Amino acid sequence: MAAKTQEPVITKTSDLPIEEAKWVTLKKIEYVDQIGTSRTWEVATRKTRGKAGVDAVAMGNILLHPSRPASTMLVIQYRPPLDAYTVEWPAGLIDADETAEQAAVREFKEETGYDCRVMSVSPPQAADPGLTNANMQLVMVEAQLGEEDEMPEQRLDDGERIERVIVPLADFYDRLVEYSKQDRMIVAAKLFHFAAGMHFAQTQKYFG
Repeated sequence: MAAKTQEPVITKTSDLPIEEAKWVTLKKIEYVDQIGTSRTWEVATRKTRGKAGVDAVAMGNILLHPSRPASTMLVIQYRPPLDAYTVEWPAGLIDADETAEQAAVREFKEETGYDCRVMSVSPPQAADPGLTNANMQLVMVEAQLGEEDEMPEQRLDDGERIERVIVPLADFYDRLVEYSKQDRMIVAAKLFHFAAGMHFAQTQKYFG
């Protein structure tokens, strides 16, 4: 990966003609609601959904080190729609002929450099149901690390710049809170929700 020479800068934002859209498009839904009233809704849809019927996977991950506490790997990358860096779990689109499990193993290797084994796969989840029909599955994976500290080489697509950060699970929630306080940094909702659920279960009285 080439060395970083500057911060990203948005130079122009303009309307995108539908016929030029490669990855997403806009549609108008006309429907009749629960009391018989005709209504419309604007929706953004992906153009890349394959046979799996699901757009993307995110890889919740557990890293096991021979002599250190269990950790997880976060990825940080610039996201133009937010003009900010997001803190996320590794994630990616499912290719046309892939399953969620296959996509998770492939994307995890590309973004982190590590091989992994799939532990569980969630049902399809809505990404932002008021805006889009985009969906995803959370695939929990486990990766076994060696004693060496050097991370393996990533296999990133052209234009991808992904910083990897390993965080002990014990520090997971607090580290995300700290990231959220930094300038031009946003924690992805699905990641924070998972960490907040862990924190809630550990600190509140509702769980034995």
